[in-house]
Amino acid sequence: MQAVVGVDVSKEKLDCSWLRDPQTLKVKTKVLKNNHAGIEMLAQWLTKTTGSSQDEITVVMEATGIYHEKLAYSLFEKGFKVVVANPAQIKAYAKSLGATHKTDKQDSLVIARYGASNKPLLWQPEAAEVRQLKSLIARLEAIEKDYQREYNRKEKAEFSAVSDVVLESIEKTMDYLNEEKQRLESQIDDHINRHTRLKSDRKLLESIPGIGRTMSRLMLAVIHSRNFEKASQLAAFLGLIPKHVESGVFKGRSRLSKTGPSLIRAKLYMATVCASTCNPDIVKQRARLLANGKNKMQALGAAMRKLTQICFGVIKSQKEYAPQGG
Repeated sequence: MQAVVGVDVSKEKLDCSWLRDPQTLKVKTKVLKNNHAGIEMLAQWLTKTTGSSQDEITVVMEATGIYHEKLAYSLFEKGFKVVVANPAQIKAYAKSLGATHKTDKQDSLVIARYGASNKPLLWQPEAAEVRQLKSLIARLEAIEKDYQREYNRKEKAEFSAVSDVVLESIEKTMDYLNEEKQRLESQIDDHINRHTRLKSDRKLLESIPGIGRTMSRLMLAVIHSRNFEKASQLAAFLGLIPKHVESGVFKGRSRLSKTGPSLIRAKLYMATVCASTCNPDIVKQRARLLANGKNKMQALGAAMRKLTQICFGVIKSQKEYAPQGG
């Protein structure tokens, strides 16, 4: 019988609950440190306490920033089945149970119950080159944010007539950040070019009008980070599916769900604005939707979803972009 264990992960510790009986909610708990020694002790505790082998134990955890990653990779390598759940889904599940208390122990039980009742998809680790690509992109994004902050400080400093020494300091920092940004972009390009699959897939993505250097590396990292089987799954992950609002006779305007990575969605927004003037499929779709009474933002949201589907399509088919019907 498959054993299900919920783990509430924090920076310092792992709160674990083995759901011995889903009907009576009998559990066995353990608290360990979130470090190498703690994870080793957890692996031993799991097999000893449940009396099951590694492949008969499913460990469920939330995606908590970076703090769950070491645990997920270590348990996967040891042969355990691992589920990394979306925190929003766990929160919604807890609400459906009527959970009123919020403690680490209670959270681990809720996570275990979620794993036992919902049978979520098992987690698969990313390829090493994809993980490296994501870390480089994350660092680049941090540098870009820092540069924007310094730029804003420079504008304020110029208006408030601060000393030249302060302005010089800001400008030096901006110069350094700009050099670092260029260096990281070069490293990202070199990393992609060193891996045949990433290099060929980026070429496919850049064959799409509206997808340039920045958007191609982002979509490359996203598409290769998960085992998406359909374009609709990718669109849902990026928060691009319509969210309908209806209650009784009231029918609200559909909006994008906006779940998932907001930064990628923001960059995709700009790419779609460009594609709306140069991509034949996006131009055609936009004209049709506007003619059918949709407003500009609704048409743009649909275009973002369409562009995402095209990105998925060229990688799935391993064929360069061709307009539909072309």
